[in-house]
Amino acid sequence: MVKKIVIFGSTGMTGLCAVEAAVKKGLEVRAFVRTPSKLPANLKDKVEIFQGNVLEPDSVNDAIEDVDAVVIALGTNNQLEPTSDLSEGTKNIIEAMRAKGVKILSVCLSAYLLYEPDKVPPRFVDLNEDHKRMYQVVKDSGLNYVAVFPPHIADEPSREVIVEVNPTKSPGGRRAISKYDLGAFLVNSLSEPKYYKSVIGITNAPKA
Repeated sequence: MVKKIVIFGSTGMTGLCAVEAAVKKGLEVRAFVRTPSKLPANLKDKVEIFQGNVLEPDSVNDAIEDVDAVVIALGTNNQLEPTSDLSEGTKNIIEAMRAKGVKILSVCLSAYLLYEPDKVPPRFVDLNEDHKRMYQVVKDSGLNYVAVFPPHIADEPSREVIVEVNPTKSPGGRRAISKYDLGAFLVNSLSEPKYYKSVIGITNAPKA
């Protein structure tokens, strides 16, 4: 039974929506943040704020104490240059989960992982390489992971969602997912064993 979760990347666009969705669902939420002031005032008294850095194993380890599940919504603040921060941070989180016996994890990755390498837009290639490493760490973890591969994350209201388990190819056409629907799925899927150890393709249904 998932009652208490920690969300890594709590102040990013998707992470913030995951925090809101978890609070609304009545879960106990620990928000792992580098900069507590970035958490909106209306959420500060509804969550446990934990200041840390995913690249520091000790702070990650402490953050995973006494939780039932973990959400990873790490981002790069729109920085697209080569990085290993996402995969290194994920590695630290998974090692801490193993040490603490926490087995349930949802992680936000990218639909570009479903593309043929030559079809990934050049400006996203470097970031996609780290997403690949991140996914490999998750896949090799042995945990009950839900690896979510969203297309463009849109700052749009919630609407009907299409979920595909273990998609074999990238979504065609202009696809997008509302940040609110993505955040909610990252939280809700933690309690859905049918999604464990799977890749999830998620998009909003086309507008009527």
